[in-house]
Amino acid sequence: MVRLTCDPRTVAAAMVTAPWTHGCDLTVAGAREAFGDAHVHMLLLTDGGVLRGTLLRDDLAGPTDPEGPALDLAPLAGRTVSPDHPVEEALALMREQATRRLAVVDDEGHLLGLLCLKRTLDGFCSDADVRARALEHGGLHQIEQIGG
Repeated sequence: MVRLTCDPRTVAAAMVTAPWTHGCDLTVAGAREAFGDAHVHMLLLTDGGVLRGTLLRDDLAGPTDPEGPALDLAPLAGRTVSPDHPVEEALALMREQATRRLAVVDDEGHLLGLLCLKRTLDGFCSDADVRARALEHGGLHQIEQIGG
């Protein structure tokens, strides 16, 4: 587990490398269904490994067509970080934005992982945590090993 006090490591050292992803064809109804899992805080919409959008529950708060594309409601701005970014600066950004998730992308937008602050705010989620939750929920989400 990564400790949050003056950790000089990079985001790459702290990120989950196999986050759950969804295709860009995800509907608003499908996104709402995915958010039925209380452990899901951000949906990552990808196409060929490239991150095209991120969804938070609040993005779906307004009236929307359930069959409409979730991607239309899925911004990237302010929700991504590079893998070489210092983890302490990423944590400060997360606190400033009151979020516990940042998608980790390279310069071309390829999804590399997810920086996932634990509910206890004392460390970051691990790949083992994500896999355990996926098994717990019977494969509700597509699990994609990024880069492997």
